[in-house]
Amino acid sequence: MNIFDFKPKLYTTLKNYSKETFLSDLMAGIIVGIVALPLAIAFGIASGVSPEKGMITAIIAGFIISLLGGSKVQIGGPTGAFIVIVYGIIQQYGEKGLIVATIMAGVFLILLGVFKLGTIIKYIPYPIVVGFTSGIAVTIFTTQIKDLFGLSIGAVPADFFSKWSAYFQNFSTVNLWSAIVGILSILIIIYTPKLSKKIPGSLIAIILMTVLAYILKTYAGINSIETIGDRFTINASLPQAIFPVMSWEVIKGLFPAAITIAVLGAIESLLSATVADGVTGDKHNSNQELMALGVANLVTPLFGGIPATGAIARTMTNINNGGKTPVAGLIHAVTLLLILVCLGPLTKHIPMSCLAGVLVIVSYNMSEWRTFRALLKNPKSDVSVLLITFLLTVIFDLTVAIEVGIVIACLLFMKRVAETTNISIITDEIDPNTEFDTSHEEHLIVPEGVEVYEINGPYFFGIANKFEEQMVQLDDHPKIRIIRMRKVPFIDSTGIHNLTNLCRMSRMENVQIILSGVNEKVQGVLEKSGFNDLLGKENICSHIDIALARAEKLIKNSPILSK
Repeated sequence: MNIFDFKPKLYTTLKNYSKETFLSDLMAGIIVGIVALPLAIAFGIASGVSPEKGMITAIIAGFIISLLGGSKVQIGGPTGAFIVIVYGIIQQYGEKGLIVATIMAGVFLILLGVFKLGTIIKYIPYPIVVGFTSGIAVTIFTTQIKDLFGLSIGAVPADFFSKWSAYFQNFSTVNLWSAIVGILSILIIIYTPKLSKKIPGSLIAIILMTVLAYILKTYAGINSIETIGDRFTINASLPQAIFPVMSWEVIKGLFPAAITIAVLGAIESLLSATVADGVTGDKHNSNQELMALGVANLVTPLFGGIPATGAIARTMTNINNGGKTPVAGLIHAVTLLLILVCLGPLTKHIPMSCLAGVLVIVSYNMSEWRTFRALLKNPKSDVSVLLITFLLTVIFDLTVAIEVGIVIACLLFMKRVAETTNISIITDEIDPNTEFDTSHEEHLIVPEGVEVYEINGPYFFGIANKFEEQMVQLDDHPKIRIIRMRKVPFIDSTGIHNLTNLCRMSRMENVQIILSGVNEKVQGVLEKSGFNDLLGKENICSHIDIALARAEKLIKNSPILSK
């Protein structure tokens, strides 16, 4: 497979690029860069790294995703979905472990794109996506309570219930000024869109609360409002690339986390691109998007960045402000770079409770509580997948939630497919008015000693076992069994194995098997497995009337069957 078959949208859009399009992209890119600033800082801190690393991720990953991506308007960078998994990796393996896991995820994403598996990601059940997205939202909200209220807690416990227990036990240590700043930040973000939809509420909240905290500290002597500078040292420049030392033990340990990063990034990025397509009328290239995402996650961690993906909120901001091509995404990254270099030192004055307020709003928007509530009215199987994924995300971690959720969804899917496949038995006559594989206009008479079994649906391991069990339960011994497979779209190895066993057992009982209506795909699988040699090609018929004629002939000509 040639990876050069993939063409980034940037190169196709530049063919007819104009000055008007550039001006539109320029304005959109600058606005999106400004919108991305507070989110990049907040996501970086919440993930357990320094604030400039969130910005570095938005700059480098955002630039690469726009440069190589398969969407015209996708904006890439750090997102809230990664906070939980990144924080967990750092706690267990440190920042070096995060670098290795992100690089591994980048490799997985590139392979998904190279082998054109972009469409497969779309088949992950919706209850799983909503379940872990809502679970992440609850987890993010939980992690921000300490900073939002300025609680005096040393090390916050890792698990969900212990966190809330610690919060309730230490709520008497609330810092009033930090709480005021945090609550005001939330109110500003909520009500800003009612005044202006162009200016992001999170940016206004950060500017106003930073000014307020500075005034209170300088002129009122209030030093209790913790700021970024009290916790981090800001490095306002792009760091040099550092190549991590990888060992097989570390790679094995980080493999599940890397898979989770890759799956989560792929889902969120392709979902964002799909939403953008619905607004712009364009069509993104899923495989190209995954490759760009993979390269971004391969390069960004070398400079200390965290995992990145397509961001729905920033992508929609880009569209709403006139972004037409990937150039807007490139400008967004350059804008962030200029802000980091020129204004980076000023970020140390931003109150931590203000950033916590920003993330509280992010978690609320991520929660999709209306969708969650609507899904609770769906079939019990979907509700169980939704709740299990949600609870596993909140109580344990995202890796476990995704793995268990997908396994449960697959099992439920197979159960449903098995339930839709049925087996019927005909012993007297076949009505041609209900058939499509017979050339007769009159009722077909099933000869004495012949039974016709109809399999309606896929002949995979579930129904194969069901068919075998039904044969045992019947405990009858007809001279010939005709198995109609006209409605069998595919057969798997278990189906072939059970069919082979049935033929062998029937032969021992002097019962002949004839297959009818086998389609070309199923016939090809049977032939490759050697099943044709066992049964004989003459006993695999294309029509039921041919199969019945073959059965009648065998009964007349075979001394054993004619008895």
